[in-house]
Amino acid sequence: MARWLAGFLTALMLLQTFSQELLVVDYQLRKERITQLFCVNKDKPQMRCNGQCHLAKQLRKAADAESKAPNAGFAKMKFEALPTGWVSLVRPTTYPLAPRQFAPQRAALYSFAPVRSVFHPPTFRIVLLS
Repeated sequence: MARWLAGFLTALMLLQTFSQELLVVDYQLRKERITQLFCVNKDKPQMRCNGQCHLAKQLRKAADAESKAPNAGFAKMKFEALPTGWVSLVRPTTYPLAPRQFAPQRAALYSFAPVRSVFHPPTFRIVLLS
């Protein structure tokens, strides 16, 4: 049952996502019937419209419906806050906190003394040979 539900919801999501592509596929599959029923230019076969005007109307209608959807393309976030009266009913218990030291046993093992004898600028000496 859960697999069927997951497949059904996936199919619905894909149908919504690919709605315009499905309209084009439907037009390609039923081109002759759409031309006979919905074509505006039946009396002008030299235009070779073949129902493309109907397809354009359907695509425009799908695009308008997608753009009119509330918050189209954006995720809706909802933040809820607790009522202030509920918070005032609960009194937090306070405990005196002792000062804590971070790893006091290791602090005594660490010392830092920069080595200055290695890191110095080069010096220039003039040696006179006589």
